[in-house]
Amino acid sequence: MSTAELLKGAAELFPGEVVTQAHVRHFDLPKGAGTFALITLDNGLDHTKPTTFGPRSLANLSAAIDQVEAEARDGKITGVGVTGKPFIFAVGADLKGVELLARHEDALAIGKGGHDVFKRLSSLAVPTFAYYNGAAMGGGVEVGLHCTYRTVSKAIPAFSLPEVFLGLVPGWGGCTLLPNLIGADRAVSVIIENSLSQNKQLRGKQVFELGIADALFEGADFLEQSLLWTASVLSGETEVSRPEVDRGEAWDRAVERGRFVADSKVHGAAPAAYRALEIISAAKNGDLAAGFDAEDKALADLIMGGELRSGIYAFNLVQKRAKRPAGAPDRSLARPVTKVGVVGAGLMASQLALLFLRRLEVPVVLTDIDQERIDKGVGYVHGEIDKLLAKGRIGQDKANRLKASVTGSLNKAAAFGDADFVIEAVFEEMGVKQQVFAEVEAVVPAHTILATNTSSLSVSEMASKLKHPERVVGFHFFNPVAILPLLEIVRGELTDDAALATAFGVAKKLKKTAVLVKDAPAFVVNRILTRFMGEIQNVIDEGTPVAVAEKAVEPLGLPMSPLVLLELVGPAIGLHVSETLNRAFPDRFTVSPNLAAVVKAGKRGFYVYDSGKPELDPEVAALLKQGDVVLTEEQVRDRVLDAVAQEIGLMLDEGVVAEAQDIDLCLITGAGWPFHLGGITPYLDREGVSERAAGRRFLAPGVASVPA
Repeated sequence: MSTAELLKGAAELFPGEVVTQAHVRHFDLPKGAGTFALITLDNGLDHTKPTTFGPRSLANLSAAIDQVEAEARDGKITGVGVTGKPFIFAVGADLKGVELLARHEDALAIGKGGHDVFKRLSSLAVPTFAYYNGAAMGGGVEVGLHCTYRTVSKAIPAFSLPEVFLGLVPGWGGCTLLPNLIGADRAVSVIIENSLSQNKQLRGKQVFELGIADALFEGADFLEQSLLWTASVLSGETEVSRPEVDRGEAWDRAVERGRFVADSKVHGAAPAAYRALEIISAAKNGDLAAGFDAEDKALADLIMGGELRSGIYAFNLVQKRAKRPAGAPDRSLARPVTKVGVVGAGLMASQLALLFLRRLEVPVVLTDIDQERIDKGVGYVHGEIDKLLAKGRIGQDKANRLKASVTGSLNKAAAFGDADFVIEAVFEEMGVKQQVFAEVEAVVPAHTILATNTSSLSVSEMASKLKHPERVVGFHFFNPVAILPLLEIVRGELTDDAALATAFGVAKKLKKTAVLVKDAPAFVVNRILTRFMGEIQNVIDEGTPVAVAEKAVEPLGLPMSPLVLLELVGPAIGLHVSETLNRAFPDRFTVSPNLAAVVKAGKRGFYVYDSGKPELDPEVAALLKQGDVVLTEEQVRDRVLDAVAQEIGLMLDEGVVAEAQDIDLCLITGAGWPFHLGGITPYLDREGVSERAAGRRFLAPGVASVPA
């Protein structure tokens, strides 16, 4: 079947495609380099709607290549370039269409169609050039890899091959061409390591330093400079040399490193990374045709699998639903925030002060019970600003302004008398927080929003003794504050729309993913994780060995094992949250006597680390008192997943969030739950756990599910 026939058939399956045009223009290059044809990819929309490749878009690019191919053959042009509209090169395949595919042969056609079009750029009678002028991802990167030469703009904010992150492989040449261009080790970093590190993006300078691009130019006159450079290449004035790729043992070591990275991230639970590594490994012999065939096969197999559906579902959550939080009040109700107060000057409070200072760029003042604590908190903020300055992230003037804008005071009246937003980050005890809010309410203006960073306590109870409980809102961050995107915004029983709208407005300026949550014990993430961890602790208490309990959930591909996560959170905090939930739901949440013993002994976790590997701490092992009920890994896994599914079902019944999608969004952005699971509910639906434990599926048919 011809490329045109393949794409025509595929186009019928993509009715909603946003079509990218491929416009051909001609230039007379300087330096006597002749007439040049430039193909510009443009979907006709503004830069917030990135250019993608669906079947019709690929057909348009193929038609443009038809034109320049004839011109090259007839000697009318000396070269061909490809670039994008302002700020965007191209961001890959049209994922909205990919998830609609229901047959393996249709998925295979998409892979072959992309290859057939892109590889024509490498077989023209004249050299071809890709000008990465803006964001380039997936197929956008790959179309450039098929060209003879590449330039990149210093201003590019995002360049990546994110397919493995979504449950695919770079299937239009990426797995085969990239290692043959820059070597296997660097390719593994881009395709596997960056992708599995929450889709880490490269900037223009890094793209050049990796050897993906042959030249780097400023963004302001990027295309002009690229064309001048092109002329110098075509005229023979500039010779492009690239280091020879090591095809010996270094290639094999790179692939092994990739497997180690994949194992550490997904523990064998998601196939995409391993399929990509197989293709990279085979690409060592330089057989591009065989590599492209392997990419087609892997792409089709993965498109038909559940991981991609879950990956796209998760991608849509963080890219779309996160920008339109369910239940958020009208933005016009939000009040301006020109000064922020932070009650407390410990590590969490200091991190919050730094975040508010950097994102809002308004005065921030901390208070605490003694000057030494305040000085330490302000000093922490100053130290972090100095680090940003040393790294070149900010200039000296901005560093000076930021430092001058953060202060501390023992006097709450002086500190908060003109604050618009005050957040407390003090000890997690209801009486303490109520006292703090009473003191703050007495000195702040009537319009001031009072926010609590509580992780599990009732916002309504916290506000119950105030004169104006309607202005109290939950504002629960996740640690580390600067990294994890989630912000659970909790509406108390009396919280009014103005307070809530202001909270969402502040969250947006903080660049956080805000999810509206009902005032229920431990809210979303901590409630689910505590139920999850509680079942792990229960089976250990009952007699299952620690190693078996830990290994049981490896097939989920979680970023870390349960007890390593407990160490990160802190056993004392984990115990406190479990006690809070035990008081609220004693039938489902237990308090592990072994965990209590570990906390009482002052241990920071269950493990010690020998050569970086976790080993059960002998002192902790001596503390453990276990029963004689020993479960298998499968039994442990079923029990844990049943508990999580039951809890999610109950949370949805209680209206803790608007929909199951919000639970998934919370777990992805607040707990690092794997993208390939789509959060948790698609996995529970797909495995039949939700119906078994909660009596129903959590998502509507067709949402993040495997095609029939």
